[in-house]
Amino acid sequence: MPIIGSVIKGLIDVTGSITGDSDPIAEQKEVLKSLLERAEETQFGIAHNFSEILSSENIQRTFAETVPYFDYDSINTKWWKKLHEGEENVTWPGNPDYFALSSGTTGKTSKRIPVTEDMIKAIRWAGIKQVLALSNFDFPSDFFEKGILMLGSSTDLIKQEDHLEGEISGISASNIPSWFRGYYKPGEEIAKIDDWDERVEKIVEEAPNWDIGGLSGIPSWIELMLKEVIKAHNLKNIHEIWPNLEVYTSGGVAFGPYEKSFNALMGRPITVIDTYLASEGFIAFQARPETDAMKLVTDNGIYFEFVPFDPDQIQEDGSLSLDAKSLTLSEVEKGQNYVLIISTVSGAWRYLIGDTIEFTDVERAEIKITGRTKFFLNTVGSQLSVNKLDDALQELEHTFDVEVPEYTLCAKKYEDGFYHTWYLGTNAQLDSNEAAKALDDSLKKANKNYKVARSKALQGVKVFVVKPDVFYGWNDQNKKKGGQVKMERVMDEEKFSEWEDFVDKQN
Repeated sequence: MPIIGSVIKGLIDVTGSITGDSDPIAEQKEVLKSLLERAEETQFGIAHNFSEILSSENIQRTFAETVPYFDYDSINTKWWKKLHEGEENVTWPGNPDYFALSSGTTGKTSKRIPVTEDMIKAIRWAGIKQVLALSNFDFPSDFFEKGILMLGSSTDLIKQEDHLEGEISGISASNIPSWFRGYYKPGEEIAKIDDWDERVEKIVEEAPNWDIGGLSGIPSWIELMLKEVIKAHNLKNIHEIWPNLEVYTSGGVAFGPYEKSFNALMGRPITVIDTYLASEGFIAFQARPETDAMKLVTDNGIYFEFVPFDPDQIQEDGSLSLDAKSLTLSEVEKGQNYVLIISTVSGAWRYLIGDTIEFTDVERAEIKITGRTKFFLNTVGSQLSVNKLDDALQELEHTFDVEVPEYTLCAKKYEDGFYHTWYLGTNAQLDSNEAAKALDDSLKKANKNYKVARSKALQGVKVFVVKPDVFYGWNDQNKKKGGQVKMERVMDEEKFSEWEDFVDKQN
């Protein structure tokens, strides 16, 4: 038995048993109190009476009643822009050391989200907690001696006057602890390469020299990288070159739509662990193998609030109505859909991150992401979240025994009414009419609002089948290839028109 692996595994097991069960509700109260105390003398803290909030009998409720909601545009326009004008102590003490450039799913890179040294420490500690949680998974001792291939954004950050800029995965990778560097692949030199294709080319060259035990990254780009390694080395599957590959840490998007195509690249099943790392912080990770839900990080620099998801409370731009009521962790219920609101050690306050979540276990504070506020398809009352769309797609893959790693859709108006118009990315032979009927039937069974909409203004489903490369080309055209890039699952009609023009040019 490998000595180093045994020591690490033993340390993880012992530490995990010592930490025991936590009290997420109590932890969240302490986190909010700490955030308010740290930011009490900032410009934001003075403007929003943090001193009075701290002296109130119910800090959580007073905080919610005193501080308004912010999305990126509103907090950036009123507060964060001051950081770029040389002001200090704006929404958090001092100045941020980094800004995370968010390329997300909304088009060009436009958001510059502050990342403080406190947030770097919080992300690092959340990562350690996730490692400790591996004691709940049955990995062999020698797994803890293998390399971890993290395929994120470039670590060659952009130097500005008083800070560095880059995507959050690049910022995080550039701040990995020294003890982890021996395990980290592709290594600092390759990780700095900005061009994604060039970086993958170097990974392909080095692949035979590495003993990889774990992968980490967004599913679509991990798949493309694995395909390049398999193709270049004439392999049947990735385990022929990395026989000790045991785990894949997924993040950024739901893994479900990629499950079938991802597994086709494996020589045997591996463990998939979900994580929730956003530009605004490390929010949650899967802590145990009995579920694919993720545990909120409730004791580490982020305070959470939850607004019951009501389509009437969501504005066209994805923001919340100002009178929408928020709930604390002690007030949420299992199985309900909530808009996630966060306040953080980077100076985000009651910030609409843009995701909707659902609790699968309230006591453990375990959640799953159900969609995006901007990607909620509610045209003519169909009320479909991304997880419902993902579920329908997975059912289609099972029914027709095909792999469909990418898709997007729009509630598009035709002469005879609205149709949910899907584009499916697959290399398989798939009949569009049969696929449309399967998706329609699946959504009728899964969502009563959709079924009602189908009896009224929603006329049906249209399906167009294209190659997955069309989706990757779309992302590349929008300067979004690799890294934290996620394909838009739902588009508005204006964006969808651009998409269809792009698709036409590929034919």
